[in-house]
Amino acid sequence: MNDTQAIAGVPMKWVGPLRISGNVATTETKVPLATYESPLWPSVGRGAKVSMLVERGIVATLVDERMTRSVLVTAEDAQTAHLAALEVDARFDELRDIVRGCGRFTELIGFRHEITANLLFLRFEFTTGDASGHNMATLAADALLAHLLKSIPGIAYGSISGNYCTDKKATAVNGILGRGKNVVTELLVPRDIVRDVLHTSAADIARLNLRKNMIGTLLAGGIRSANAHYANMLLGMYLATGQDAANIVEGSQGVTVAEDRDGDLYFSCTLPNLIVGTVGNGKGLDFVEENLTRLGCREEREPGENARRLAVITAATVLCGELSLLAAQTNPGELMRAHVKLERESATTKVGG
Repeated sequence: MNDTQAIAGVPMKWVGPLRISGNVATTETKVPLATYESPLWPSVGRGAKVSMLVERGIVATLVDERMTRSVLVTAEDAQTAHLAALEVDARFDELRDIVRGCGRFTELIGFRHEITANLLFLRFEFTTGDASGHNMATLAADALLAHLLKSIPGIAYGSISGNYCTDKKATAVNGILGRGKNVVTELLVPRDIVRDVLHTSAADIARLNLRKNMIGTLLAGGIRSANAHYANMLLGMYLATGQDAANIVEGSQGVTVAEDRDGDLYFSCTLPNLIVGTVGNGKGLDFVEENLTRLGCREEREPGENARRLAVITAATVLCGELSLLAAQTNPGELMRAHVKLERESATTKVGG
């Protein structure tokens, strides 16, 4: 068996276009989805069609962005750990200067701490330009940790990562404190479009969202999450744009809200842990470069703006798929009929762009 590097081919299709407005981008664009689940393409396509029929389309609001890395230090006791945490806070400006020496696009914007017994967890928060920022945050945290161990008495090395970040795990801390891009998407769909395109009603979607996404997830013990399938759209976009696909673990933690507004449907998806970048590892592949260029995420802009654009496009794509699936699930048998029909078709046809 040949162990040399190869490319694993995943079927990809461009879907849409979808319409987006908001505080980052106003655009109409198709989106690339790489997936083995072929029914995802027409499902997202139906949501995209709805967005094109609404004047403002999907309104995407980026409310926060930060990449985090937590380090772990040990102390003799909790009091010593507490004094060390206070010292870190007092030296914040000094620590910012250290981080600026690690790279011109890395900026320390905050830190949090947690003490358990004699263990001190320090969660550093950074902005990282157009990169998703995993390695940049770790490099900066490593420099900060080395400096703190030399300059603050009573503490010793525990780990460069203390799991309080939290990276690629389903936790509450990311949704509460933020990790990656926090994007809220909203769409107000007139009742006739709900009826004619989604083949349902605002009341039925709102009812299903409450019973399935809210109550069902509560009973299942979900962690800061109430949605039907954010992970499907995230994985499709992540594979197509060179992201670290494991970040869909925290990325798929989000909340869907649906309201019946006198027959019109208000539909919203909030993604507080959306981790994407337009530069860095994985972005040098030819197909990734082509996809990012086609999405308008390779333009000459201020640092961070291309990554923000990709974030809101990704979040809008999530809304399209979420809306379409919930609409289908309000009608008995529709979901399974679509899967059987489309998966049989894809088994006999080739996928194109």
